[in-house]
Amino acid sequence: MGHREQLMTAAKRCLEERGYARTTSRDIAATAGAPLGTINYHYGSKDALLNRALLESLWEWGDRAAATSGDEDAAGTPGERIVAMWARMIDSQLTERALMVASVEAMAQAERSPEIRQQLADALERSRTGLAAQLHGLDGIEPTEETRAVGSVHSALVAGLTQQWLVDPERAPSAREVAIGLRAIARDLEGDA
Repeated sequence: MGHREQLMTAAKRCLEERGYARTTSRDIAATAGAPLGTINYHYGSKDALLNRALLESLWEWGDRAAATSGDEDAAGTPGERIVAMWARMIDSQLTERALMVASVEAMAQAERSPEIRQQLADALERSRTGLAAQLHGLDGIEPTEETRAVGSVHSALVAGLTQQWLVDPERAPSAREVAIGLRAIARDLEGDA
């Protein structure tokens, strides 16, 4: 493994152990066993490396969640698939807490860094279509307005529920409660149609 790969592995480890805001260039270099200057040489900056490490970690997390869904998501009604997905999300909040904290920290950094903002915005856009395709069978290749809207709602739920699970896991909603809330909102919206 070369310095580039060692730095990426070290950055992911530092995100998990120290978080986004508390990780320094020296932390990454020491963890990688690489010279400090190799961060700028390979990635341009510590922030660029951390951003990429965070986004890769989040995509890996999403891939793990999708892989665990397997046949259970293919079977059942859309409502059952959604409840199953939210149950997996809740479980992953327990096992991936450090990653969730790092993602919230990165969102705060986006206010001051156009580069971070753009990277996170691009990742959010990809996740919208992915969620709509996975949970509702909507076209993620040529997304329609409906695909984007459905994915955006799920993306907003992921962000909001992540914050609740990080701050107050005992009182954060269960997958069943999320479904109850969504059904009640849908009924109200149907009444206005």
